[in-house]
Amino acid sequence: MANINKILIANRGEIALRVIRSCKDMGKQTVAVYSDPDAEAPHVLHADESVHIGPAASSESYLVIDKIIEAAKSTGADAIHPGYGFLSENADFSARCQEEGIIFIGPEPKAIKLMGDKTEARELMKKADVPFPPGTTNALESIEEAEEIAHEIGFPVLVKAAAGGGGKGMRIVDEPSEFKSSIKGAKSEARNAFGDDRVYIEKYLVEPRHVEFQILADEHGNVVHLFDRECSIQRRHQKVIEEAPCTILTDELRAEMAEAAVSAAKACDYVGAGTIEFLVDRDRNFYFLEMNTRLQVEHPVTELITGHDLVSLQILVAEGEKLPFSQDDITMSGHAIECRIYAEDPRDQFLPSTGTLTKHRIPSGNGVRVDAGVEEGQAVTINYDPMISKLCTFGKDREQAISRMLRALDEYEIAGCRTTIPFCKYVLEHEAFREGTYDTHFVKALFDPGKLDELVDDEIQSIAASLLKLNKSNGETGYKEKTHQANGDVASSWWQKRRR
Repeated sequence: MANINKILIANRGEIALRVIRSCKDMGKQTVAVYSDPDAEAPHVLHADESVHIGPAASSESYLVIDKIIEAAKSTGADAIHPGYGFLSENADFSARCQEEGIIFIGPEPKAIKLMGDKTEARELMKKADVPFPPGTTNALESIEEAEEIAHEIGFPVLVKAAAGGGGKGMRIVDEPSEFKSSIKGAKSEARNAFGDDRVYIEKYLVEPRHVEFQILADEHGNVVHLFDRECSIQRRHQKVIEEAPCTILTDELRAEMAEAAVSAAKACDYVGAGTIEFLVDRDRNFYFLEMNTRLQVEHPVTELITGHDLVSLQILVAEGEKLPFSQDDITMSGHAIECRIYAEDPRDQFLPSTGTLTKHRIPSGNGVRVDAGVEEGQAVTINYDPMISKLCTFGKDREQAISRMLRALDEYEIAGCRTTIPFCKYVLEHEAFREGTYDTHFVKALFDPGKLDELVDDEIQSIAASLLKLNKSNGETGYKEKTHQANGDVASSWWQKRRR
């Protein structure tokens, strides 16, 4: 057993602040690291100590293992929490922490490396009887071999990077004529992103749903799951809206998938918090997608339906403690939804929209949780992920969670850059989302960016009409001039809020 006293958070933004809060709840001292533009970021201001680690480029700051280790040593930190992104799934970083006598709050290097290599992970899942889509188990040796296998399993197929993640090195191939160029493109992108151009192929599933299970394991052989999350609302293969639990799982299917998730974790001797991701097709067959050997961005929805603090549990496990509960002790209640509020323009292919947040007023009230990484007056830059915050709502059922999310989205005020708030509202009001009949193709098949402007125009006209009626009731004299001015002010304010 090891008693952790001081934890360095090797990350930034909302996840760094999230970890700091749990550390404080547990009476642990915290150390933040920061690059030049993050000198006055919230995670730096809330930590007990902070260490400057370099310029804005993550390749010169947050991704430099030597700088992170030196920051931990110089401050006397006895543990490091990697958050997600950056070095969180870097086996060399985990190994280096072990070498330096620093506790890595995450899995062993072996598990990170094994599950990070998609082909090795597929081979392991095969041995553990965890289902995965038809395709190649190992990386492809040649384009000719790949083409032959693609014809065997049938188009469309999915080309995926063996060392990949986040949609990098991934191509959907609908026709044989597109195959060679797609393979070359995927290999090139994988090489640039991961320094590894190995790819494999698998059958592309029809109407796929992205469903994942949160697992937690200690070093004493105990492995549990904390139920499921639905993550099918995505753009560029990256999640934007998540909910828990998934609406399409029956009790029997949920139990079967949970058993597969626990088996997957046991197969790689996993310790810590992790996520087993599956694809579920329209016939409710499920297939292993990948394992994320870290805390997920969307972990708050699991915390809301189970009542368990996953960061605190990560720290407890890292100290060598047994999990404080068994599988039978874990229950879920209610429904939770998370909207990732990105500084992106959903009207223009979700391209980043950088700028200074001249206004950042977060929503509140019953069942609302906001995990924000920036504050009013700070800049969202091109240097890092453009996520401003994670907006979560919880309700006694899905209907209430959706209602609370729509209220929260209306209350959320951001100026200085465009955001995904209008898109999130569009999704939650869409019939397919309401009925739970959506899949990972929602953005491509059902999202119409032009509708966002129509919604704004309709509501502005409604506001203007109401003001006009009000001014008329107050008397005819001079009402036209006053109405024009009032309508302009209100409409402009509302328009700026909705088009930011």
